[in-house]
Amino acid sequence: MTLLMVACMAVACSTTRRIDPGEQLYTGVDYIHVNPTDGEKLNSEMVANIKEAVNVAPNNPMPFMSPYVRTPLPIGLWVYNNWSDTARGLSGWIYDKLVAQPVLVSDVRPDVRTKMIEDILDNNGYFGSTATYEIKQNAKNPKKARINYEVNVGKPYLIDSIIYFNDRSNPTSLYIDTLLRRSEYLKVGERFVTDSLLSVRVNVANRMRNRGYYFFRPEYIEFLADSTIHPGRITLKAVYASSTPASALRQYHAGDVTVRVLRSNINEPGTPDTIDNPRAKVIVMRPATLDDDLVPECVSFRKGRLFTVRDMDRTQTRLSRLGIFNSIDIQAVPRDSALNVDTLDLQITCRFDRPIETMLELNVVSKSNSYLGPGLNVGITHHNLFGGAEKLSVAFDAAYEWQTGRNKSSLFNSYEFGVTGTLSFPRLLAPKFIPRSQRDLNWSTIVLSGSILNRPHYFKMVEFETGISYEWRATRNTRHIFTPFKLSYTKLLSTTASFDSIMQSNPAIALSFQSQYIPKLSYTYTLDKFLEREHINKINFSATLTEAGNLFDGIYTLCGAKGVKHMFGTPFSQFIKGHGQVTYSRRLIRKTEHWLVVRAALGIAHAYRNSVEVPYAEQFYIGGANSIRAFTVRSIGPGSYRAPQSQANGYFDQTGTFKVELNAEYRFPLFGYLHGAVFLDAGNIWLLKDDPLRPGGKLVGSRFLKDLALGTGIGLRFDMGMIVVRGDLGYGLHVPYDTGTGHYFNIPFKNAFAFHLAIGYPF
Repeated sequence: MTLLMVACMAVACSTTRRIDPGEQLYTGVDYIHVNPTDGEKLNSEMVANIKEAVNVAPNNPMPFMSPYVRTPLPIGLWVYNNWSDTARGLSGWIYDKLVAQPVLVSDVRPDVRTKMIEDILDNNGYFGSTATYEIKQNAKNPKKARINYEVNVGKPYLIDSIIYFNDRSNPTSLYIDTLLRRSEYLKVGERFVTDSLLSVRVNVANRMRNRGYYFFRPEYIEFLADSTIHPGRITLKAVYASSTPASALRQYHAGDVTVRVLRSNINEPGTPDTIDNPRAKVIVMRPATLDDDLVPECVSFRKGRLFTVRDMDRTQTRLSRLGIFNSIDIQAVPRDSALNVDTLDLQITCRFDRPIETMLELNVVSKSNSYLGPGLNVGITHHNLFGGAEKLSVAFDAAYEWQTGRNKSSLFNSYEFGVTGTLSFPRLLAPKFIPRSQRDLNWSTIVLSGSILNRPHYFKMVEFETGISYEWRATRNTRHIFTPFKLSYTKLLSTTASFDSIMQSNPAIALSFQSQYIPKLSYTYTLDKFLEREHINKINFSATLTEAGNLFDGIYTLCGAKGVKHMFGTPFSQFIKGHGQVTYSRRLIRKTEHWLVVRAALGIAHAYRNSVEVPYAEQFYIGGANSIRAFTVRSIGPGSYRAPQSQANGYFDQTGTFKVELNAEYRFPLFGYLHGAVFLDAGNIWLLKDDPLRPGGKLVGSRFLKDLALGTGIGLRFDMGMIVVRGDLGYGLHVPYDTGTGHYFNIPFKNAFAFHLAIGYPF
């Protein structure tokens, strides 16, 4: 209310009263005219760079419209001009929170901006270009002014010819010539671009440093440009910079590798113990526990081979992936620079991290069991159990959960307790025929877990799970997880009469809840990378393929078994399931945290042979904090099916074997750690097989678009980097079933809201 009163009073207040004489309030730009030479056309990136040079936001700029359009309520300026900066109490607090210093024309420095534009054009081969500006004074208030820019672009200069080193007596120069001739940025007839020449120099330096020329730097190559030989065209000549040292043009070989492993406690340095290995000499400060071969296996260098930066990076990465060091320092030292010896010795210093890590976490999260609520997680991890970077983790979790949002009939409580133990090895536990280089420094994980879930009005269920998985990275941006064996066992310990009546009325749901073994094999591929150096566009793709029961079914069939096959007296499940999603993120404003993020997800599951239905835990559902946020978990679908209003437990029915989910979210900073979001979500689940007890649940192409639930909303995120606390308020726009309204936006206003509190971003 106070802020509203301030805004109302400020309407009649001046925004220039405190502007000093001779100064003018900058109110933005009317136009930026970019005029190419006749017959020439500037590419969009060049135009964007020109406009970026003058993109100075005035006070209260309109999002995405700066510097052209301002919002009509410059509250910060009103406060600055009409409130005292010495005020105390409430007035002082309001001043501190709302004040905005005026952006003046002198702050913008348009003369500097035009010089920046000319430099940009010169660096891109448009020599002789000019940029001018005009300060346009406000007719009603001379203390306000806008700035207009006029840019006249010269004719581009093209590369006419390139003169290389061509020194056949010098192998180094010949190799550099080869790299220059192969460069895609250095071609006769192409426009002269300074940034392209820089890219060429960086690429040459990287190639040289990976060919033994460790001390070579990009600045040691210069390109002399001559425009006098052929007017309007450039003759380039590659030369060594005068500052190039002799060491930069010398190939070096790898010498001795010495690794010092220090203790985590700097106050107790310990006693040195030397481990000799063909790859490296390791000096360990005892009593630290460390396998003799662990660190040497991380060293990529081989004595006598060319010394490359690639091997340094590889060694750094491998040591880091062990997860037992908190600092790693690698130094290359010439063996004897005075004697011009072409050998570099490697000195590596590692310091142990604390071996034991504890974790205590109290949070509110959206869980895989479809509920929302407070959870307590307690865990302990030993990062170097046997001295070989083996990681043992034991975690206990407990949760008391409820559903939130619309559909208050679904409100009921449950609790869950569980314990999970994982043992990870920094190598693939694989047969010897797999090359050692592919087995080492990847991860094998053995998991053993158990949990109990109690829903007091319906059932009590236990689940046990064990398995082994392999994780490795083929490249910096890709990750693979292969799980050759995972065995789950679920069993209903007890049920209520209400739950039994529901199962009797729907045999398909009952089959998915039956006690069963689930022997699974799965593979997951993940790609996560930025598409350019400026980190503007990012893509994340992940896909998981899971099969269950095929191996066991094959064995039983070969042994002559017929009908439903059992393991230890309990049937095992047989199905195939696939799920994939792609997330694309685009930074809307450079060097800011304004992001547009979109996601598309698709899932499909099918049971066969030994199973009639996919297990309930393996089916898809929609809604919740990380899905369609205008709806609670398991409150939509399958298809246009609507659970009976009298059935408080309608979520039992609302799972499916086909899933489509589409999300779009605009994320923007507010102040400090606080960020905002506006989102639009759509999706649903369907059945691949018709279920008469769930009419409208089967996937039908003609109804696909109508079956998509739609919702929008706003959110707040408290992003501290290590943790993100998120609150989303969703507003439902469309449900796939008939609500009696007769139009597309068919959700009554009072029933359209859902609130979700969660940890982390939704995608």
